[in-house]
Amino acid sequence: MFYSGFAILALIMHIIINYDFVLRKETRSNGIQNRYYFRYLNTLFVFYIADIMWGFLYELKSVIPVYIDTTMFFLFMGLSVFEWTRFVIYYLDSDSFVHKVLNIVGWLIIIYTVIFLILNLFVPVIFRFYKDGTYEAQNGRFVILSAQILLYFAASIYSFVVSFKKIGKMRIHYRTVAFSSMAMAIFIILQIMDVMVAYYSVGSMICTAILHTFVLEDERKERENQLKESLEREKQQRIELENAKRMITIDSLTGVKNKYSFFEKEKEMEEKIEYNPGIDFGIVVFDVNGLKFVNDTYGHEAGDRWIQKACKLICDIYQHSPVYRIGGDEFVVCLENTDYENREELLREFNIQIEHNKSVGQVVIAAGQATYHSVDDFSVRKVFDRADRRMYIRKKELKESK
Repeated sequence: MFYSGFAILALIMHIIINYDFVLRKETRSNGIQNRYYFRYLNTLFVFYIADIMWGFLYELKSVIPVYIDTTMFFLFMGLSVFEWTRFVIYYLDSDSFVHKVLNIVGWLIIIYTVIFLILNLFVPVIFRFYKDGTYEAQNGRFVILSAQILLYFAASIYSFVVSFKKIGKMRIHYRTVAFSSMAMAIFIILQIMDVMVAYYSVGSMICTAILHTFVLEDERKERENQLKESLEREKQQRIELENAKRMITIDSLTGVKNKYSFFEKEKEMEEKIEYNPGIDFGIVVFDVNGLKFVNDTYGHEAGDRWIQKACKLICDIYQHSPVYRIGGDEFVVCLENTDYENREELLREFNIQIEHNKSVGQVVIAAGQATYHSVDDFSVRKVFDRADRRMYIRKKELKESK
């Protein structure tokens, strides 16, 4: 029971440490190194079971069952070493000569173990049981464990030395292998010294704990990087979408909304009228006077500046309503909020400014205003047309008074 207690503890810690990794399928399938790590974990799991059963069966002195269990013990011990070498090769992500040697050694250990286990059926080269159930280790056991010690020590020393030449993530990888290998080698030595304590299981548990910590840390960092890249792509796409939307909806010359935006606003207002005929809104239509004269006399650049001045004047007066440029020299304001409430005062202020501009030779703009009446107006277009007609009346007045 004492022997099995160590193995049971190792198995429990093995399950606790690797619980999330084993249960999450997407983690296991995320990269070839994770797949080999998962195979290594499964091999160790079976090894722990065999080690636990050995303690119970040995105390019962059941020769045949304990013999079979001991065979499974050595078989999965060899398989765990083999799977460890496969994982380390992909974890370190290198095609160096040492890693090729590591791969060969992993194969040799499992082949050697299987051959010796077959021979042990006929000649006790690894272990034997006497009729009274007493266990006796043979030279083959020491050879197998000694080969593993050499493998783990060599891997530890090599990984630690190479780690000084690496930076960042790869330095952590090499040192992870170095410390886990050293721990495993030490516990195998203890296993050779005392056959009746499950040191091998404890060493495997500690080795796995070290590997697990950094394997999942790498995975966490990888997920963080993927998330950052995804967020960055999403941010860039949002910026590009906003830029595209701006190009579609914003007038490039003046910076106010364009004709397309006005059509969208018109649709929006039509829907509001349909569901709430009692809403309040108004429209002001503007037309810039003298643009053709400025273009013909001073050039189109001067004409563009003339349009920009006109737009600024409109925006300065109607600060709380959207402004749209719907043509070369035509603008529209949809009166909302306080601008709707103060529409008469704003229009009067605007016309006073226009009279001043006319007297000093600055930009002159004709404006026509109309408000929505639910009884007479069945669409936004009807309000727009009424404002447009009033704008042309005002335009005629401005021309006649120059």
